[in-house]
Amino acid sequence: MGLGIHSQRENTSMKTLSLFMLCLGLMLSAVSYAQDTDDHDDAAEHQDEAAGAVELTADEQRSAGVIVDSVLPRSLNETLRVPGEVVINAYRSARVTPRITAQVVSRHVRLGEQVETGQPLVTLSSVEMAGAQGALIVADREWQRVKSLGRSTVSERRYTEAQVAQQQALAKVQAYGMTAAEATVLMQSGNASKATGAFDLLAPQAGTVLQDDFIVGELIEPGRVLIDISDESVMWVEAQTAANSLMEIDPRSTARVSLDGIHWIEGTVIQRHHRLDETTRTQGLRIEVDNADDRLHPGQFVEAEIVTGVSAPVMAVPSSAITMIEGEPKVFKFENGHEFHAEEIEVGPTIGDWVVILAGLSEGDQIATTGVFHLKSLLLKSSLGEGHAH
Repeated sequence: MGLGIHSQRENTSMKTLSLFMLCLGLMLSAVSYAQDTDDHDDAAEHQDEAAGAVELTADEQRSAGVIVDSVLPRSLNETLRVPGEVVINAYRSARVTPRITAQVVSRHVRLGEQVETGQPLVTLSSVEMAGAQGALIVADREWQRVKSLGRSTVSERRYTEAQVAQQQALAKVQAYGMTAAEATVLMQSGNASKATGAFDLLAPQAGTVLQDDFIVGELIEPGRVLIDISDESVMWVEAQTAANSLMEIDPRSTARVSLDGIHWIEGTVIQRHHRLDETTRTQGLRIEVDNADDRLHPGQFVEAEIVTGVSAPVMAVPSSAITMIEGEPKVFKFENGHEFHAEEIEVGPTIGDWVVILAGLSEGDQIATTGVFHLKSLLLKSSLGEGHAH
């Protein structure tokens, strides 16, 4: 009897111990599961944060060409872009032509050279000039003799005729192409052997020789252009567009031109043509551009941008700062001195090189304005599981 009671108590104790161990095991499993879940959530959250961010040191930013700028309200110009062609500034150009038939004796300048006002360009020789030079020497000698005798010695008629003959002979050689200085030297020499018919064409202005279409020994007819000279420090751009597009453009409007669409040269609208092109039915305008650095040359095609109005200040960023990620426009917001976070934005119209921002950024935010493609590449590489973006 005693043994049965004892055996019953042992069985009860064993059941109690087993139940306790089971409960303890369940509790430990629950704690472990909760910890694993928290760790998994933390890792997932960190992964989500890392997936939208790129970390670069200051040196890495400089090496990659990443530039950061502040987001600020800007007054964006309303512009019109039209094609244009660079032409010489006709108001700063001159053409050198002979006035009589003459032969080229020698040239003194070459294509592309810079010349100064009064510099000899080409020496010509002409039979007509030789006759005019001889007549000038004779007329001047007669005038000098009559003048020395005085009005009291010679008749008034002879005095006047001698003076007029000398002036006419002088005017004739100058009309043929001699300068006043050359004619004076010829008269002072009084030497008939100097009447060779040779004379120089001089530069009427300073500038660059753009054309020298002749060869030594060639016989040149009157009016033939021998040399074109232009001051290329200020050039013109002739632009053409539909006539109704130019209604809001006035002379002195701000403009700029570009050869590559990246680098721009400032200019000013100086004229709007009143006559339409008969073939294209387009209207032209002329832009004056500073060309002191000699980047523009006649015949080059450019893109011209003319300011037609100025808008009220709006939040805007350079178009180079925006990239498409997963089909949405985003910018890389700069935080903590080394992190670039891809932030989704809502964009408005594009005005020139700027894009209006409707939502997603605040005034003073720092964003990457260049090097965005590099940041996007690092971000995509990180999202493919190739490690943290650096």
